[in-house]
Amino acid sequence: MRDVIIIGGGPAGLTAAIYAVRSGLDALILEAGQLGGQVAVSAEVDNYPAVPHTMGWVLANSMAQQVQAMDVPVRYAQVTGLERAEGGFRLSLGGGEALTCRSVILANGARRRKLGCPGEEEFLGRGVSYCATCDGAFFRGKDVAVMGGGNTAVEDAIYLSGICRSVTLIFRRDHLTAQRRLVEAAGQKENLRLLPKSLVTAVEGTDLVEAVEVTDQESGGKQSLPVSALFVAIGLEPDNAPFAPPLALDDYGYVLAGEDCKTNVPGMFVAGDSRTKLLRQIVTAVADGAVAAMQAERFLHG
Repeated sequence: MRDVIIIGGGPAGLTAAIYAVRSGLDALILEAGQLGGQVAVSAEVDNYPAVPHTMGWVLANSMAQQVQAMDVPVRYAQVTGLERAEGGFRLSLGGGEALTCRSVILANGARRRKLGCPGEEEFLGRGVSYCATCDGAFFRGKDVAVMGGGNTAVEDAIYLSGICRSVTLIFRRDHLTAQRRLVEAAGQKENLRLLPKSLVTAVEGTDLVEAVEVTDQESGGKQSLPVSALFVAIGLEPDNAPFAPPLALDDYGYVLAGEDCKTNVPGMFVAGDSRTKLLRQIVTAVADGAVAAMQAERFLHG
């Protein structure tokens, strides 16, 4: 039985592992995707202290290498369930396999939110994407669309404008909600068009995406916009259902926890984007990771 199992290998989970091992705990990281989490698929990062500007995957790789150098074991597996067990917790990994531990740090982050419109699932991987930096190069020199008005959507649109023939940024409101510097940068791109008060309501095509149906939020009028790809960037949503119960969640599915990273279950702590918090950024995720590991050490050693 390990001292602590950390579910998730993003900035929060990696930081938790560093602090846990330095505290003398026997820790294991379980990651369902890739180490680095959302950071690994972010185009650029320029708001992390002491790192003025870098690519997302570079920062994620640096964090992962630091953890690996400390010989923290990492298993790539999806946790499908969690329950209390004698002396701690039992984590189900599917296929009948289970792991036990004395404490848990949930750092599974959040996933990209989907539109839920016709054609979105059908054309996933064939023109519909949730990661511009991952898939943008496949549409070099073509016309594409981005759905969303926040920081990620505008960053994606700016990135794509450098490799695609044209980019149409579609968003629900009458103004972009991204940071001012990003809005100003987008305004300087001649091949980037803004389409406010609009929503993608269908993805159209035969074998590949050929167009998206755009509905005007005020008039209800529809138009077909010819594009080769749609990049969806409308926010994040947590994936905490496998852990509730016993964990208490808010109405949006986030784990109820404050800055102390304590959950309603003794011995279970949460760090990063999956908990209720004011700001979801890399810097707040790593802070959570450190706090959660400290709390786990205190819990185990009294």
